[in-house]
Amino acid sequence: MCLVRAPSNLGLRPLRPDHIPGTWRAPQALTEAGLIETLAPAKVVDLDRPAYSTVPQPGTRLRNGNAIRSFNLGLAEVVAGALGRGEFPLVVGGDCAVLLGALAAARRSGPLALVHVDGHSDFRHPGNYDINASLGSVAGMDLALATGRGEPLLTDWPEIASPLVADEQVIQIGERENRDPDFAWPDVNSTAMTLIDVFAVRELGAAKVLEKTWTTLARTGWPYWVHFDVDALDQTVMPAVDSPGSPGIDPDDLVAILAALVADPRCTGMDMTIFDPDLDPTGELAVLLVSLLGQIYASR
Repeated sequence: MCLVRAPSNLGLRPLRPDHIPGTWRAPQALTEAGLIETLAPAKVVDLDRPAYSTVPQPGTRLRNGNAIRSFNLGLAEVVAGALGRGEFPLVVGGDCAVLLGALAAARRSGPLALVHVDGHSDFRHPGNYDINASLGSVAGMDLALATGRGEPLLTDWPEIASPLVADEQVIQIGERENRDPDFAWPDVNSTAMTLIDVFAVRELGAAKVLEKTWTTLARTGWPYWVHFDVDALDQTVMPAVDSPGSPGIDPDDLVAILAALVADPRCTGMDMTIFDPDLDPTGELAVLLVSLLGQIYASR
């Protein structure tokens, strides 16, 4: 394993005036909670923290858009290097925008599938919101951007054709708001993605969720990347996130699903995002996440 510590908060909105989202501190907080000792990675790579800004940047309606591209280009080089050495990259963010750099690296070897485990399907794009009303927050857009929807700044990457992943090869697991009458991006339901919302996860259980996931992945047999946003957990379990909510995936089911996914030889890497240590003053939630990662990677 190559552990990549990616301390970015660029894709998140400020929750109040002068607020700086704390996800950039997650890699260090998790390290202090025993991440290295638990996972024993063969290599650790640290990326520099990028500067967060609330000021619009030229040529983009995405908050920190140019900085996000720059950060992800650097991340892509690190992930590509790990893959070239035959290592399994685990990218610890940071916010969900780090998914883009990871996919950009993995795609250099050929087409790719994506298992997107997240309490939100992160499908905001210019087709379902007014880009002139406010700056877009990329952490709520990562799946849309990965499937080619949005500004070319973050859909087009060197050496590969857009999109990073095709709709047909995306499995989204854990969305909790899709049954709400004011669901922010209902157009995701008309895509060819395999959608397994949190209600279905809780009804089906881990084994049947995996069956549905394997069925989609078997269509091509391509390698796949796993994205894990910790807000897929219920807010009573993991409140230290930007957008907590209920219900969530049961921790035991989550471990079973992710452990099976990363143990499969087709899995090329994984990222974990959105943990905010500013919302975990005692450090106990960091310890919980390290424990979950230890269980997930126990069989790899």
